[in-house]
Amino acid sequence: MRMIGSLPSFRFSRSPALTLIGFLVVIWLAYETAQLVLAGDLNTIIMSGMVFVGCAIVIAILNDWRRGLYMLLTWILFEDLFRKYLGNNMAVFFAKDFLAIVLYIAFFVARRKNLAKRFKPPFLIPFLIFFWFALLQMFNPASTSIFYGLLGMKVDFLYVPLIFVGYALIESDTDLRKFLTYNAILILVVTGLGVAQSIIGPQFLNPTVIQEDIRDLSTLYRVSPISGLVAYRPTSVFVSAGRFSNFLIVAWLISLGFGGYLLLRSRQGRLLAFTVIGVVALGSTMSASRSVFLWNMAGAAIVAAAFLWGAPWRQGETRQVLRTIQRVLLFAGLGILVMIQVFPDKIASRFAIYSETLSPDSPASELAFRTRDYPLKNFLYAFDSERWPYGNGTGTCTLGIQYVARILHAAPMGVGVENGYGQLVVELGLPGLLLWILLSIAVSVSAWNVAKRLRGTPWFPLGFCIFWYAFILLVPMSYIAFINYQDYVMNSYLWILLGILFRLPDLAQKTMQLQAAETLSSAPRQA
Repeated sequence: MRMIGSLPSFRFSRSPALTLIGFLVVIWLAYETAQLVLAGDLNTIIMSGMVFVGCAIVIAILNDWRRGLYMLLTWILFEDLFRKYLGNNMAVFFAKDFLAIVLYIAFFVARRKNLAKRFKPPFLIPFLIFFWFALLQMFNPASTSIFYGLLGMKVDFLYVPLIFVGYALIESDTDLRKFLTYNAILILVVTGLGVAQSIIGPQFLNPTVIQEDIRDLSTLYRVSPISGLVAYRPTSVFVSAGRFSNFLIVAWLISLGFGGYLLLRSRQGRLLAFTVIGVVALGSTMSASRSVFLWNMAGAAIVAAAFLWGAPWRQGETRQVLRTIQRVLLFAGLGILVMIQVFPDKIASRFAIYSETLSPDSPASELAFRTRDYPLKNFLYAFDSERWPYGNGTGTCTLGIQYVARILHAAPMGVGVENGYGQLVVELGLPGLLLWILLSIAVSVSAWNVAKRLRGTPWFPLGFCIFWYAFILLVPMSYIAFINYQDYVMNSYLWILLGILFRLPDLAQKTMQLQAAETLSSAPRQA
């Protein structure tokens, strides 16, 4: 056994005793697995396998926090798939939180020994004010259980330290490309499975008998109001169509930023990046989610305009930016064209839903109602309660309160509105809403300032896409529904990507200085 950063790394080949123990453990596990197979207890087999994998991941994270971040991200994306087949097992649901805490321990031990880059977020003060206010609201007398407060603090703040991990992860262009490439593969797999499920139906990637709590979330259909065409809303590896929809929004922006960065910086990996863009465009269309369709259409237009504005004109690389936009349209169009040729009825139902419910000319259009009237009405409902000045307490109408009531037998609160800012008023009162708005503005402005500094460099497309994701999640999407921010997929990506964004200016400066030094050193040889 050797030490890496004061943490043990197990080498079985160097220890005969450990080798023998490992061999005996494998024999015992094989025997127990055989007994479970004979008994037909597949759930126990899957759960035992996940525990074994989880222990291996914990050891790997403690040995190397960088590798641990990749493992945590993978677990976050695929844990719902196992949870569906294990009857919505809550132990699986909270496994990612345990792994995140292990990652933080490994990271901050390395940080203390100066093995990781130190970083202070520019919005630290607004964040701390909001954090301590939410912490005090855990003890609001209107809350019927402290467990509501603990749940609220977990979903709102547990993944915030990932900003430090993301910042320290990227030390070179190689690190950046490695992370983006790995993430692109994850996006390709998850989105590809979602597209397949939209064609095959809910029997794919779902157990035969779905647990009651998630049954409705996994079997949603949408019907076009005029033509009557029916479309299944896929969940992919997640338990709900809503979580897959949220994933498609962040996947689209990451893919666009990755593709733009590679066209300006490196030839390696371009085919993968633009293939992912095409698959995500197809997945967004096949999701039957109007919010995904609108967010990603608007995001594509805004990102294209930003790419032109931030193009490195002086370096004569504007053509590369135009080529980026051209390839995005080409690969997105190819994916949709293939679907039209192979499964015309499947994509026709999606187009019917979008055109009949979103077009202002349609008699069944819901565009104004769903984007303006309905959210505003529910926001105003929050002020019907007499507790709107001081709220009911952190977590009292947050994502996952049904599990607190069912598992921990907490008295139901019976409060809440279908609007994100209204939810903040119900939970934290008007001061809490104002503090959240202050925090979201501070994060968005600081992210924009960093993206603006990258203008004219190959890192600008990626920087702008991260800024745009942070802005839409913290401001308009949180206004519509605060559970968008509380969705652990969107939340974890937010803080990781923000950490990477704040690292990009130093990375760009270092890389350009290195290139300038290499040019100067090679000049005499050329002479």
